[in-house]
Amino acid sequence: MDRVSGNNWGREHPAVEKLVRRIAGDIRRCAVRQRPDIPDALIEELLDDVVVSVRDFAERQLSHIYKLVRIGLGLSAEKQLDRLLEMIVREARRFTNADGGALYIRDDEREVLDFAIVQNESMAVHMGGGGTPVTWASVPLYQPDGSENHRNVSAHCALTGMPVNIPDVYSAKGFDFQGTKDFDATTGYRSQSMLVIPMRDHEEEIIGVLQLINARALDTGLVGPFPDEEVEMVTALASEAAVAVTNMRLVRGLENLLNSFIQTIADAIDEKSPYTAGHILRVAAVTECLVEQINGATQGPFADVSFSAAEVEEIRMAAWLHDIGKITTPEFMVDKATKLETVFDRIELVRCRVEILKRDREIRRLKKELASGDNVGASATTEADHGDLDEYLRFLEAINSGGENLSEEGLQRIQKIAGVGLTIGGRPTPLLDANEVENLSIRRGTLTENERQRISNHVRMSIRMLEGLPFPRKLRRVPFYAGLHHEKLDGSGYPRGLTNGAIPLPGRVMAVADIFEALTASDRPYKRGKKLSEAMRILEQMVGDGKLDGDVCDLLVESGLVMQYARESLAASQIDDFEWRGRRYLVGNRQG
Repeated sequence: MDRVSGNNWGREHPAVEKLVRRIAGDIRRCAVRQRPDIPDALIEELLDDVVVSVRDFAERQLSHIYKLVRIGLGLSAEKQLDRLLEMIVREARRFTNADGGALYIRDDEREVLDFAIVQNESMAVHMGGGGTPVTWASVPLYQPDGSENHRNVSAHCALTGMPVNIPDVYSAKGFDFQGTKDFDATTGYRSQSMLVIPMRDHEEEIIGVLQLINARALDTGLVGPFPDEEVEMVTALASEAAVAVTNMRLVRGLENLLNSFIQTIADAIDEKSPYTAGHILRVAAVTECLVEQINGATQGPFADVSFSAAEVEEIRMAAWLHDIGKITTPEFMVDKATKLETVFDRIELVRCRVEILKRDREIRRLKKELASGDNVGASATTEADHGDLDEYLRFLEAINSGGENLSEEGLQRIQKIAGVGLTIGGRPTPLLDANEVENLSIRRGTLTENERQRISNHVRMSIRMLEGLPFPRKLRRVPFYAGLHHEKLDGSGYPRGLTNGAIPLPGRVMAVADIFEALTASDRPYKRGKKLSEAMRILEQMVGDGKLDGDVCDLLVESGLVMQYARESLAASQIDDFEWRGRRYLVGNRQG
């Protein structure tokens, strides 16, 4: 019994060794009871042979199970589809010591099996995945007449869901191996044994076929048939692989769904407000460029910062969705070009009232003349009567644009004009109603405080809308990041009023991108785009006031992104030289 007790393998696999010893003991006792005349030496010799066979079989099975577990862990950890497919074929070949292997992916729409991976160790063939592209023709699942294609072994396997184990393809019946034979004739290779296994996912759907070529003996390297006991193991491996591929497809499908959702939202915003869509696109582009520069930094404040691929995707998605809440903001507020604009510019109503007031005056004058019979000086009187109204209208049209700071004198003049009355429909009506007075009295810009708050509320709506979406774990911070683009380091931002320590780097990057784009944008209906020098002066002032991250702004300038952005996105009239922290920069050439 030396082979039972003197083997180190038993100490590595104690459970199996215990089972082997139990089987050996049972066999010995049975033999002694049944044939007491058999010499002990013969029983021991026969018993040793049985024990070795049992141990070898158990060792192979346990080794296979360990390999399957290891391969399963590897498959579940792989995140790239091409590498996953390569791993499936490579591990299946190792598992069976096969010289070659191929993986087909089923295309239900085209009703074919497409080659995804082709490997052959002795021929040094590596196609698909990270290797050269696979140029071999797809295998049709159906004949031209619509019948199932059972001539090709891979198609047969995909259609029936049954594994096929062929000892020698040259003597196999029922399948067309002409393609295999042509390959052998061209390359000098000898295809012999073949194992074809369906890849069945968790829903019992066959998503592909795994094909292994030429099983080699571990000790001699000679090619022989694939052992029947390995078919079930390889089938289990193929199922693990199918589930891994399906899971990755599901993940990609969710990612594609999210990206399509983002595109749909962008289209909706573009339809409602083209300039808002342009703003989102440019902010996202600047944010992505800054993140790329941070990841590539080898010195300076960002040398130790490195965003993972998942974090980069998270920041990118947050940038694309940061203004999604503007969908809920009334269009006339988002695009409010003048102080009196709502659905239309109400300056037209004011013009109409002025015309009515002029006509009322004219009618009163004519009635007075008819009553007195005297029309001397009528023209001069009419011109004098209308002169003040024309002056009122010119003033209101000028301040309606919101381009200048409104003085205290201007506010008083608005109140005076509002006191002018006229009669419409038999009822007295002021030349300016209360809401028009409120809007015309805006000191600068075109928004009232209430409108400004409603527009600012788009950030809260963005957060609320995004928090309602079931983002996957790796994108869980998208709502948080998207809601940070109006926060300031000194706590003066909104909606949360966070300060520097509470604003992560992605939020600080988006804030810089958002303000830089807003300052230079020339497509806003309510303001002109600032010159580059003016925009950079404002950015530098905000850094000095402790509102924006100076390191991020420095990176924006020193990386050349400002100059690149100017050339690609600004009008020629906006592009000029600028200064940053005492250094002068020429667009296209940096000057220290």
